[in-house]
Amino acid sequence: MYRGFKQDCPSGVVKEDMFKVIYAQFFPRGSDASQYAHYIFNSFDPEHTGSITFTDFVVGLSVLARGSVQDKLRWAFNLYDVNGDGVLTKDEFAQIISAVYDLMGKSVEFVLDGKEQTDRVFRKFDQKQKGVINLQEFIDSCLQDESITKSLSALDTIF
Repeated sequence: MYRGFKQDCPSGVVKEDMFKVIYAQFFPRGSDASQYAHYIFNSFDPEHTGSITFTDFVVGLSVLARGSVQDKLRWAFNLYDVNGDGVLTKDEFAQIISAVYDLMGKSVEFVLDGKEQTDRVFRKFDQKQKGVINLQEFIDSCLQDESITKSLSALDTIF
């Protein structure tokens, strides 16, 4: 992995623009991976330095591949917390869902449009109807959903 990282990023760090180019290679079917790659980049750059070192990259992958369910959910929460204020809003869900739709491109036909999907997902998590979801509410909701916990366990087989 290190050799591949150094080959793509000889300086030992990757800036967001290069990260987007590399990430887009995993989604070649005419999709637009740039916005979702931006969110992923930010999740690997928690200090917001504007670059990711190999260590940052491996730590992020380690959480996804070998972290506990709670670790993975904290990572996902931080991915969805676009503005970093510690709560998730409907707008942040809309941004992520839109980025996922762009990422998948025309290769996938979605049952719901972006707004309908955002409404459905946000209702599921915002059970107290406060308009925001904190980390514990997010974790609790995810742990109650068998499809989410199964999806998280699938990450265990990445490496």
